[in-house]
Amino acid sequence: MPISGAIEDKRVCPDHASSEQCTKALLPVQDALDILSGKWKIIIILSLSFGTKRFKQILREISGISPKMLSKELKELEINELAERKVFDTVPVTVEYQLTPYGKTLKPLIGELHDWGAKHRKRIITKRSN
Repeated sequence: MPISGAIEDKRVCPDHASSEQCTKALLPVQDALDILSGKWKIIIILSLSFGTKRFKQILREISGISPKMLSKELKELEINELAERKVFDTVPVTVEYQLTPYGKTLKPLIGELHDWGAKHRKRIITKRSN
C-alpha cells in the first residue's frame, strides 16, 4: 500500500503505538530516502528509465550536473543495485549505464512523484496568477 494510504489508516504509526514502534515503522521510509536523497539520483534514474545510455548522454540530458557529481551518483546507484555499468572492450572504451531490474521497480514511485509535482506546479501557478 502506498505510504499515503498507510498514513491515512494509521498503519505507519497508529494512535496506540509506542514511540519505539513509530520509530521502527518509519525506518523503511528513512532507508528509501537515504538511498534516493539528493538533487540528482531520481533524475538520473528517470533518465535511465528511457533506456541504456552512455555517460555523456546522461550528462547532456541533465542540465546543471557536473561530470564529477554524475560519476559519484552513478557509483552510489550501482552500490545500491539500482543501476549497472557495462564496459565494452572497444577503442576507445565504451561505457554504458542502465537500470537493473531492481532499479526498474522505482518507476511507479517516480511516476507518482511526477504526477504530484505536476499537480503542485499547477496549483502554485494558479494561486500566483490570482
